[in-house]
Amino acid sequence: MAYRHLGAAFCLLAFTCSLLPASSEGLVRIRLKKRQLDIQSINAAKIARMEGRYGKGVKDMHHSLGDSDADIVSLKNYLDAQYYGEIGIGSPPQKFTVIFDTGSSNLWVPSSKCYFSIACLLHHKYKASKSSTYSKDGKSCAIHYGTGSVSGFLSQDNVEVGDLVIKDQLFIEATREGSLTFVIAKFDGIFGLGFQEISVGNVVPPWYNMVEQGLVNDEVFSFWLNRDQDATEGGELVFGGVDPKHFKGKHTYVPVTEKGYWQFEMEDFIIGNHSTGFCAGGCAAIVDSGTSLLAGPTSIVTEVNHAIGAEGVVSLECKEVVSQYGDLIWDLLVSGVLPSKVCSEIGLCMSGGAQYESSYIKTVVEKEEENTEEVSSRDSAMCTACELAVVWVQNQLKQKGTKEAVLDYVNQLCEDIPSPMGESVIDCDSISNMPNVTFTIGSKAFNLTPEQYILKTGEGVAAVCLSGFIALDVPPPRGPLWILGDVFMGVYHTVFDYGNLQLGFAEAA
Repeated sequence: MAYRHLGAAFCLLAFTCSLLPASSEGLVRIRLKKRQLDIQSINAAKIARMEGRYGKGVKDMHHSLGDSDADIVSLKNYLDAQYYGEIGIGSPPQKFTVIFDTGSSNLWVPSSKCYFSIACLLHHKYKASKSSTYSKDGKSCAIHYGTGSVSGFLSQDNVEVGDLVIKDQLFIEATREGSLTFVIAKFDGIFGLGFQEISVGNVVPPWYNMVEQGLVNDEVFSFWLNRDQDATEGGELVFGGVDPKHFKGKHTYVPVTEKGYWQFEMEDFIIGNHSTGFCAGGCAAIVDSGTSLLAGPTSIVTEVNHAIGAEGVVSLECKEVVSQYGDLIWDLLVSGVLPSKVCSEIGLCMSGGAQYESSYIKTVVEKEEENTEEVSSRDSAMCTACELAVVWVQNQLKQKGTKEAVLDYVNQLCEDIPSPMGESVIDCDSISNMPNVTFTIGSKAFNLTPEQYILKTGEGVAAVCLSGFIALDVPPPRGPLWILGDVFMGVYHTVFDYGNLQLGFAEAA
C-alpha cells in the first residue's frame, strides 16, 4: 500500500449516544449516534484480539417487545466497530465504559491496584473497598491479545447494566495493561458476549448470568447498525429480543458450529459472478462486533483487492516464486499433486507448510549457524509466498485458463497482497465500476455492493477510500477463519440466539 494515502486525515463515522428514557419493553436497548474518528486509531486496535483468543427460527421474535420493563444503556462506538457503554460495578455502583464484544467472553476493568500501566492511569479504576457487595476471589489470570495483554486477578461483585443488576459476577481486576491500544482507548474495559468456552479461567460470562438470573425475556441479543451517515440515530444493540423495526423480511438462521466465538459455516464467497472456490468444502466464519471490517485469509483478500483495484504492498518473494517456480507449480497441480504438497515437493516448505522449518534451512544451519535467523526468515517468506501462489493457480485451473494467462494473473495478485497492517486503499472514482461481493450463508446470497464494503470519507480531492477487506490468517485449529465485522453487520441485522445456538441474518432496515 502507498502509505502516503494513510497519512491523510481519514475520518470514519462512529457512534456516540444519548441516554433515552426507559420504556416497558422487557429488554435492554442500546441506542447509538455518530461522531468522527481518524485512521491512526483504527490501525492501533483493528482485530487485535484475534490471534490471542480466537436451524429453527425464533418465530421472528416479534413477541419479544412489549412484555415488561426495558432498560436503555447509553452506548458509544470506538473505531466504528467496538461498541462501548456505561456499566456499574459494586454497591454503590462504580461507573465504567466497556466494549460489548461478541469476540471475547470475559468482563474486565482496571483495578485500583494497577500502579505501573499508563492505561490504568488514564481510565476509571475499580476500588473493592468502596463496595459493600464485593467478594474476594484472588485467582490470577491474563488475557493475551494480538497487540498486547491484560493481566490481573478475579473478583466478584454485582454488575449493573442499565436498570438490570447481575448478582455476584466474577470479573477481572486488571493490574497490568500491556498495550498502546489500551492507552489510547476511549473505553475502560471489555464486556465479553462470546461463549464460556473461550472465557479465561472458565469464568461464567456476564451474558450467561443475565440469562440464568432471569434478567432478559428471551435468550437472544441483536445488533442493528445504521450505516446512513446522515442519520441521527446510529444503531441499536438489544438484549433479550429483536426489534422488528430493525430489519426487512425474515432472518436466515444458521447453527453455531463451534461454541467459543459465534462461529458458523459459510458456503461460498463470490467476487462479481465468479466463485473464489475457497469455500468448496465450507468455510469457518464468525460474526464479531469488535471487528470493524471484513477479515479473511490473505490469499482470498488479495484476490478481492485485486478485483477492486486496491493498492497493497508489492511482495518481492511472491513475484520471485511466480518467476522461478510458476511453471513447476502449474505442472505439479495438473499432474494431480495435492495443493498442500506442492510447495514441499518444490522444496520451499516442509510437508506441514510455512510453520515448519525447511530442509534448506537445516542445511544452512549446519554450515553457517550464525546466519540462521536471516535465512529462516527468508525461507519462511518464500514458503508463504509459494502457498499463496498454489491457492491462486489452483483456483484459476478450475476456470480452465492457459498457463501463460494464469501465471500472469498470479503475478498481478502478488502486487495486491495487503500491507502488514492489512488495509488497502483504492481510487474513490472507481467505486461505481467495482464488482459486488457475495457471502453464501444458509443457501442464501448476502450481497455487499462497493458502496457498502468501501469506507469513504471526505469529498473531492480530500476524499480517501479504504477497502473493507483486511487480511488475517488465523492458524489451525481455529483457522482459517473469516471474520464478519461491522461492514457486514451494518448491512445485515444480526441475531445472536443463545437459546437455540444459532445466528440470524436479515437485511437491515
